[in-house]
Amino acid sequence: MNAVVTLALSKGRIFSETLPLLAAAGVTLDDDGEATRKLILPTSDPGLRIIIVRASDVPTYVQYGAADMGVAGKDMLLEHDMEGLYQPIDLGIARCRMSVAVPEGFDYARAVRMGARLRVATKYLKTAREHFEAKGVHVDLIKLYGSMELAPLTGLADAIVDLVSTGSTLRANQLVEVEQIMPISARLIVSQSALKLKHAAIQPLLEKFRGAAAARSGAR
Repeated sequence: MNAVVTLALSKGRIFSETLPLLAAAGVTLDDDGEATRKLILPTSDPGLRIIIVRASDVPTYVQYGAADMGVAGKDMLLEHDMEGLYQPIDLGIARCRMSVAVPEGFDYARAVRMGARLRVATKYLKTAREHFEAKGVHVDLIKLYGSMELAPLTGLADAIVDLVSTGSTLRANQLVEVEQIMPISARLIVSQSALKLKHAAIQPLLEKFRGAAAARSGAR
């Protein structure tokens, strides 16, 4: 009996941008993935099924073997303990950037130059800590899970570290992007143990993903 490979995806941008890669690899869903309430989705490939989990949980499902593969943003992977995980392919989807943003009128450069201790709201504690430590900036990190832009507006924080795509949400809330930390995109991750145990099933999928990602990149 052939092994079934489980791919963990999160709904939203990563899901919608992964579907064309799957289609290019000859795989389609039996259900409308965005509309269905099902959390386990069969595909046209009997050897591949998809499970729907929160974006922050994708690495955990793969790490502990509940999924063999997953698609996760680099932002999530940087915050996660990557022991036992392999990142073979940058899929080049869900592109954005990790940035520092402050309220309009706040002189961020001067605050940094003067050695001010900044309060920074973010859900990316590890990334933010490493960034500011490398700059020699003293910060108090405040962990939030959503509505990051509200933190400076209410006085909770001086700055935020968050993902920025178009910048429209920042502008709508009178915030400005003052520093780009790094570019972000989604990666295909694979359990190292699954790669050994299900190598015959996973390796062809990796090659299909690699080819689809390369074709998408070449078409840009």
